[in-house]
Amino acid sequence: MVRRPVAWIVALVLFAEALGVLAVNWFLGVVVDRQDMSLAGLDPDMMSVSSKAGGVVFGLYFGLCGLVALLVALRDRAPAGSGRVLLISAAVVHALLGAFAWGLVGWTAFLFMVVVLALIVLLLMTYDGRPEEPGPVDAGTPVSPPAAPTAP
Repeated sequence: MVRRPVAWIVALVLFAEALGVLAVNWFLGVVVDRQDMSLAGLDPDMMSVSSKAGGVVFGLYFGLCGLVALLVALRDRAPAGSGRVLLISAAVVHALLGAFAWGLVGWTAFLFMVVVLALIVLLLMTYDGRPEEPGPVDAGTPVSPPAAPTAP
């Protein structure tokens, strides 16, 4: 089956992306703080704190998405409820980031975002809600016949 390896890969990629986003935004906050320059009259301290806070928020978001993928890999069951919504939102975020990356950063960043998007969609599609195949019946367990319908 391809489901579990895809879930493990998605979890690893999202955890790495969470650390990367956190590190890049923290570094940008430090750079803005050390330059002590204003951009269009904005307070440099506020820009520094905002960059660091944004890095923490998005790092936690991607980390939580990675945790959902990790739980999917460990349990070998489809994400349910808010976990599924979280993974769908991560797919949408990667689609939007890929669109922006094409114009602002280049095709390599776009390619990375599309690969992560494809992995998340593959994770969601391999667990498409169909019931699992029944396992072998235990020989020691008696199988009871279905109950007969009762007449009113």
